[in-house]
Amino acid sequence: MNEKPLAGFGTVVVGGSRGIGGAVSALLADLGAGVVVNGRDATAAEVTVATINNAGGRAVAHAGSAADEAVAEDLITLCEKEFGAVDALVNCAGAPEPPGSSILRVTPAEFRDLIDVHLGTVFATCRAAAPKMVARGRGAIVNTSSFAFLGDYGGTGYPAGKGAVNGLTMAIAAELAEHGVRANVVCPGAKTRLSSGTDYEEQIASLQRRGMLDEVSAQGALDAPAPEYVAAMYAYLVSDLASKITGQIFIAAGGFVGRFDRPSPSLIGYRDHHGSPPWSIDEIAAMLA
Repeated sequence: MNEKPLAGFGTVVVGGSRGIGGAVSALLADLGAGVVVNGRDATAAEVTVATINNAGGRAVAHAGSAADEAVAEDLITLCEKEFGAVDALVNCAGAPEPPGSSILRVTPAEFRDLIDVHLGTVFATCRAAAPKMVARGRGAIVNTSSFAFLGDYGGTGYPAGKGAVNGLTMAIAAELAEHGVRANVVCPGAKTRLSSGTDYEEQIASLQRRGMLDEVSAQGALDAPAPEYVAAMYAYLVSDLASKITGQIFIAAGGFVGRFDRPSPSLIGYRDHHGSPPWSIDEIAAMLA
């Protein structure tokens, strides 16, 4: 196997200055890619870039919120300028729910901010990168979701945004397959700023007490591995080793690698509407009893 399987690749890592994104940026560079490191904190982005370059990699920083259309476009333009093309876009940006957030207490502004950070960022960057990739007939998009989209961890804008990221990514994968562009999702489990601290620990304990999380899930949330343990899944999906993989939702949590099966409907009842009346609520109740 090529020791540098990403040699010659131009990549953009959104939210790439620290946490999971920082580990992904470092690994992509170590595997030969040129990396545009994005983050809202300019200092953090510059530190990550300096670390990569000092280790012999190639990286440049561009700070700002990638949910901003102008920033998203600038990231793609910078990648083309510095590294020749955009071979891969990786979205790792995220923000936590406010402590104790629930549908009973969240404000509309808080909800909109969370949707913007998660779904808005993925939309803006994919919208900027996709035409460039289609024009070249190749490219890989890897977006970050979360187990939270299942609702088990409560919250509002975070699970809603992550669930929307899944749907948007699946639609992108279907639409761009004919152009040689792939799109996949990773649901990571790692210890980051979002999954550390007293507020986070109290939230997990509360979810367990209320029966929303079982003991195994709660312990896993509190004892997550370092971000380096999930970075390889992102790098694999960026690489040509995954040239046949698109439209899938993967799990990377420490030594655990998994995949969410695509949801499919199960038949509960059927009759031809051309010759039958609508189901009554009593009939539906009987079928679902």
